[in-house]
Amino acid sequence: MGLPTHKAIRVCFALSRFIVTIVRDLNQLPDDARGGAVAIGNFDGVHQGHLCIIRRLLERAQEVGGPAIVFTFDPHPVRILRPEECPPPLTWTERKAELLAQHGVDKIVAYPTDQRLLQLSAQQFFDEIVRDALDARAMVEGPNFFFGHNREGNVDRLAEMTRAAGISLDIVEPYQLGGQLASSSRVRKLIAEGQVSLAAKMLSAPYRIRGMVTHGAGRGSKLGFATANLEAVDTLLPKTGVYAGRAWVGSIVHSAAINLGPNPTFGEGHLKVEVHLLDYEESLYGQPLEVEFFERLRDVVPFDTQEELVAQLKQDVARVREIAKE
Repeated sequence: MGLPTHKAIRVCFALSRFIVTIVRDLNQLPDDARGGAVAIGNFDGVHQGHLCIIRRLLERAQEVGGPAIVFTFDPHPVRILRPEECPPPLTWTERKAELLAQHGVDKIVAYPTDQRLLQLSAQQFFDEIVRDALDARAMVEGPNFFFGHNREGNVDRLAEMTRAAGISLDIVEPYQLGGQLASSSRVRKLIAEGQVSLAAKMLSAPYRIRGMVTHGAGRGSKLGFATANLEAVDTLLPKTGVYAGRAWVGSIVHSAAINLGPNPTFGEGHLKVEVHLLDYEESLYGQPLEVEFFERLRDVVPFDTQEELVAQLKQDVARVREIAKE
């Protein structure tokens, strides 16, 4: 097919009950990732609209007797074509694959987006990837699916191609929640507004970020509320505020109070992500940490004294405990 060979062929990581395999090289595509039902898209956030596509994908995969395959892009094509217009992602590739696998997808192809891929015409994309590489027997897409150079291919064009190739095609209607269309852009807006609980209803799981724990000022420990300072977060950050959520230390989950924003009580104006893990006292420096957001509790505000700050932190932790029980 002439598709480029990439160094990383597959990335495997363990989940609680199964192994997720991310395929990155179509020239090394395993046989059990061919001859099934295919859905192509970015699937950023893996929201309820995406799950409608996945459910139909699983049905079609069973009908054709092959795997359910999601073909996605890493990075998003817009990051290469128009980087100044590319919004922060909602999920990193491994998290996206984890969510898709949890809902039954057999294989996830995260193709390393490059200029050659972006220059393929709609017909070339269909021939090289859908027919030759994936040997698709069925396709499932949303109505706003576009493919090929300059997005020249749409669902009408895809219908012509699949019909000529003897491949079934399902177009799944968009999902609405409370009169709002489920979309990555809608979820992104809710998170940017701090409406993480509403965003969670539109997503397939509470919104999650990841980062590396680095050294902070150490004030939290002195106040009795040690925090893990998170840096190198590569996805969208919610609106500044104090949140209830949870954090993963390896495979162990801890309830958490999350402070996202500056520290005005101590005259600090730069944005920080500080995570207080309830009932956890071990050091986390230098470790990766994943954090989920359940509910926004309050704004970040300055306090006149440390005693007032501590009193508020106690209230925040008590509220986190209540939410954890719900």
